[in-house]
Amino acid sequence: MTNASLGPENNKLKTADWELDFFSRPIIEIDGKKRWELLISSTQDFSGGETFRWVKQCPANEVNSIWLSQSLQEALKEAKAQGWATPKKLRCWRASMKTMIRKAADKVGLEVLESRRTFSLFEWLKQREKDVYPNEAGYISGPIPPSKVDILNQPEPLPEALRGDAWSFSSLSVGNLREAKEWPMEFNSLLPIRESLDETIQIPGLRLFSQTRSLAVSAWLSGVEPVRLLVEKNQLLLEAGQEDRWLVTDMNKDYAHQVELQLCEARDHADGIQFIAIQSSPEEEKFTGFWMLKDMNTSLF
Repeated sequence: MTNASLGPENNKLKTADWELDFFSRPIIEIDGKKRWELLISSTQDFSGGETFRWVKQCPANEVNSIWLSQSLQEALKEAKAQGWATPKKLRCWRASMKTMIRKAADKVGLEVLESRRTFSLFEWLKQREKDVYPNEAGYISGPIPPSKVDILNQPEPLPEALRGDAWSFSSLSVGNLREAKEWPMEFNSLLPIRESLDETIQIPGLRLFSQTRSLAVSAWLSGVEPVRLLVEKNQLLLEAGQEDRWLVTDMNKDYAHQVELQLCEARDHADGIQFIAIQSSPEEEKFTGFWMLKDMNTSLF
């Protein structure tokens, strides 16, 4: 099959957002400088279909928005040749690189979202850290000192726009979640589930209820890029976007411990999968909004 036969006049183009990482890797080149590398992955959807991936090394003395914008043009051209449409959104998660990435993306007409909701990219980075970089000449084994110390933002109270009438912490089995694409939902963002995961494993999640504003709450949450739930100091927090941290609720010590255990179980045995569901009431059988989240250790990258 030729590339020409993959054009829009012959086939429907594949669509997906892009996730990007432009950063140094644990490899010292022959000039004594660390390798810089651009990675692009299309966002994997619930169907587990094809993924577009693209890699390009960057000389250390050319790490700038000009090189990056030219490389984005190359990636767009290659994606089109493989039957992909231009992505509507480009997600980047490193705060230290956001200015350069935004400047480069603007030059090629791509909308940038500063977001840690780059789970496809994280999984790929994990695989490369394990199977690719250790086999390269110049690989730096052992722990690498971080380039900077990340200071976590203090959690802010959940915005009024996201406060419902009530909430509950709940769980769904992996088997139930596999059917999520068939559920009626106005807003959603679903993730692939590994086929080997036991169907009976319970996935923890937060259910928010709003009798009159469930649609508005769902629309707001869709725009903040929810990433993961966690417990800190007997508080349930929601991390979102690139650096946002929201206080969902205070909990008593015993209940906070129960919730934390459930989240840890999912992280250790269910690939860190979590969820947030929004409904008009606990009795409602449909979701206004449903997001699958993921707790991943990004400090390794």
